[in-house]
Order: sequence, then C-alpha cells, then structure tokens
Amino acid sequence: MQIVPATNLACPLDQLPLQARAVGYACANGHSYDRAREGYANLLVVQHKASLDPGDSKAMVQARRRFLDCGAFAPIAARTFDIVGACATAVDAETAAPFNVVDAGCGEGYYLDRLAKLATANSPACTVTLTGFDVSKWAVRAAARCTSDVTWLVANSRHPPFVADSVNMILCLFGFPIWEGFCSVLKPGGCVLLVDPGPDHLIELREIIYPEVKRSEPASLETAVAAGFQLDHQDGLRFEVELPNPAAIADLLAMTPHAHRLGEPGRAALAARQSLTVTVDVRLRRLTYQP
Repeated sequence: MQIVPATNLACPLDQLPLQARAVGYACANGHSYDRAREGYANLLVVQHKASLDPGDSKAMVQARRRFLDCGAFAPIAARTFDIVGACATAVDAETAAPFNVVDAGCGEGYYLDRLAKLATANSPACTVTLTGFDVSKWAVRAAARCTSDVTWLVANSRHPPFVADSVNMILCLFGFPIWEGFCSVLKPGGCVLLVDPGPDHLIELREIIYPEVKRSEPASLETAVAAGFQLDHQDGLRFEVELPNPAAIADLLAMTPHAHRLGEPGRAALAARQSLTVTVDVRLRRLTYQP
C-alpha cells in the first residue's frame, strides 16, 4: 500500500483548495498557513475556536502517548487497518485516484501512525493519503513527531479543512462525530468508521472508582441516518489488558473522561492498586454516506 501526500486540503476561511508551499499552504485568495517545525499546519482559525486553548491538555496527551505506545490497544489499530484496507482496495479497483483517509480527532496520532506503519508493511496494491486533525495543538504537535507519511493539522470536525466531496473515509475513534461537518467533505459513497466503547469497556476500572456502574451501549445513529448515512457493517472487539504498575493505571485513567469525574473515594481506591487487569470492549460501526 503506497502512501502519498494529501492534496485535498481547503482553506478554512473561503474553502478554496490549498496548495503546498515550501513553508506551508496557501489558497488563491492569499490566505497562508505556515507549517510548524514539527511538521503540522494550524488551520484552526480564531472564529472556529471555542476557547483560547481547546481540546486535550498537554498532560493528557503525554499520558495517552505513554499508554498507547506500550501497545495495549494495538488490536484496535489492527482491526481498523483491516477495515480501511478492504475499503481502499475496493475503491482502487474502480479508480486510480488515491483513497483519502481522514482521522477526525486524531489525538496524539497513535492510530493513524499505526495505520501508516501497517500500510507500509503490507502489500495491497492501492494508493492512500492519510490526514489527521485535532482541535488540540498539543495533541497534533505530539502526533507530528510520529511519522512524516501523515499530514497533520490543527482543525475541528465542525469545519473540516478539506475540499468538498474529496474524502473517501473518515475515522472517528473514541471521538465525537459531527455529521454535518463530515457530510461537507465526504464523497457520495464515502464512509465513516466509528470506534466506540462497549458496555464492558474498562469495567474493572469503573467498578473501583464509582459506587454504581452503568453498562451503556454506544450512542444511537439516529442523527447520522437523518444526515444521509446508512449502517453497513458492525462488529465488536474484546480483549484484556494488563496494567502492571500504578503508573500504567494512572496513565490509562488520565486519557479517559473518568479522570474528570473521579471523586476522592474513587481516587483513593484506585491509588491503592498496584496492578490491574482491564477489559477492552469496543464496537466498530461503518456507515456509508448516500446523500
């Protein structure tokens, strides 16, 4: 599988195509965006920001990087690659154009970096572009240090910076899909892959920190269906992860929403654990866009 640079970026101010320059990108109206020394470009203009420093903090990004780099969630990355590869190969049989993959809310870049490495090591004869974006500059800065094969951007899902009808597949892994934003850039027949926590995801951790645990299914797809999406594939993935020491437990907690909801009794109970085995339970759902 060959990875080529993305050429479908659009200016966040006027939606005109962005052309690559020596130091960044520019559109025909003269709006320019420099590439940071780490290799990413910031396309999150001030009118699209909800705060001065949106998204995950530097500390949360660092905790997620430490945890994921140990390979605990590698089976999720491998399953994602299988789905992306199957879709890319099917489209490549019909057209010679690159298969444009976008990771919306890419975080510190673990999954797209793994996708790039798996693509390089595997042989399906198709060409892809890989672009990851996140609203957190700290996350994208960390992601840009992963691999040069991926285009990394600071941007948000409500205004994804891509040319209309140019994206084949959007990945939304443990994120928050903004369907109207996705519709604005997906090709007809393009798809979205959702990876969400299942009812037993990290159940052992939750049982320690909460007095009562609710087992919830992933969010309804009602809004997606109303926007023109149709569910055409779903399955689950379940495995166990060993957290061998308090540092690993702390890093896992820090990269989840539970870190912000944790009361003092739960924090004390978790601090008393020297190791922990947790269940990873995720649901994968692929939806096709048919406007």
